[in-house]
Amino acid sequence: MAEPFGHFTHALVRALPPPGDPREEALGVAEPPGPAPDPAKARRQWGVLGGVLRQRLGLQLLELPPAPGGLRPLLLEELVVVQGGTALLTRPGPPRHQELGGLREVLEQLQLRVLSVTDEGAALDGGDVLFTGREFFVGISPWTNLRGAEAVADAFRDFTVSTVPVGGGGRLKGFCSMAAPQTIAHGSSDCARRAIKAMEQLSDHAYSRLPLPDDAAGNCLFTRPGGLQGGVLLHRGPEEFPPRGARGAWPGGVTQGVVIVAFQKVPGVSLVPLDLSEAAKVGGALSSCCVLLWARPGGRGQL
Repeated sequence: MAEPFGHFTHALVRALPPPGDPREEALGVAEPPGPAPDPAKARRQWGVLGGVLRQRLGLQLLELPPAPGGLRPLLLEELVVVQGGTALLTRPGPPRHQELGGLREVLEQLQLRVLSVTDEGAALDGGDVLFTGREFFVGISPWTNLRGAEAVADAFRDFTVSTVPVGGGGRLKGFCSMAAPQTIAHGSSDCARRAIKAMEQLSDHAYSRLPLPDDAAGNCLFTRPGGLQGGVLLHRGPEEFPPRGARGAWPGGVTQGVVIVAFQKVPGVSLVPLDLSEAAKVGGALSSCCVLLWARPGGRGQL
C-alpha cells in the first residue's frame, strides 16, 4: 500500500563543518554573481531547519558528514530523486560526484532501492524533478536534459513522466512545487507561467494553481506528519521578502504580506515559515536543503 502523499519518516541534511574546521572558511565564499553568504547566519538558519524537521514534523533527522565546497554541499536535492522505496542518484559535476558514495550508503541502510544514472550523456538535477503525487514533471534546463528525464522514467515506471522546458537558466522547482496534494504553487515570471501552462497541457490530472508574486516563493514543502489529514507547509519566510521600497526589494516591489496571504489560501494546512537566505545565495531553494523520504520500519539509517 502506497503511503499518502506528503507522508515522510526521515529527513536527510548535510551537516555544516564544526567551528574551527579548515572547511569552515569556505562557507563565506560567494558564488558569482551572488553576494557572499554569512557563515554565522547560515548556522543559525540550519539549526532552525533541523529543529523544524525533528520537532514540528516529527521526522528522524539524519545528518550526512560535512563536505568541502562551502555551502553548496548542503543542497542535497541536486544529488537524488526519492519517491516511495526508490532513490535515483543523479549525475552531478565532478566537484560533487564524490558525495554520492556516502549518500548511497545512507539510502541503502534505510532499505531503499538505490539506482544510478549510468548514461554518460544524461544530465539530471533533482531540483528539476517535481513529483505531484500522481506523476512526474522533469524540467529541461542547463542542469537536466532529455536523457536525464529518460533516466527518471526508467527508475519510476509506475508513473507518467513528462518534460517541461525551463527558461531563464533556473531549475523547475525554483519556481514551482506542491503546496498541497492537488495544488501547485508557482511564481509569476514569464518562464514560470509558460512552464505551468505546458504542465497543464501535458497532464491528464486537474491541479489547482496558487500563483505567487515571485518565483522563489513558489518553492515550498508540503508534508503530512504521521500521514494524517491536513498537513504542514514549509515556505520561505517573510525575512526573505523585503518590504516594498526597501533596499534589496525584489523587482515589482513584492511585499512580505502578499506572500503570506497567498499561502493562507491553501485549505487545511499549517504554515511554517523558514528563512534560508544564505543557502539561496549559492543557488539553493527550500527544497534543496533537505531530502524527505519514507522508509519502512527496520531501516537503520545510522551515519
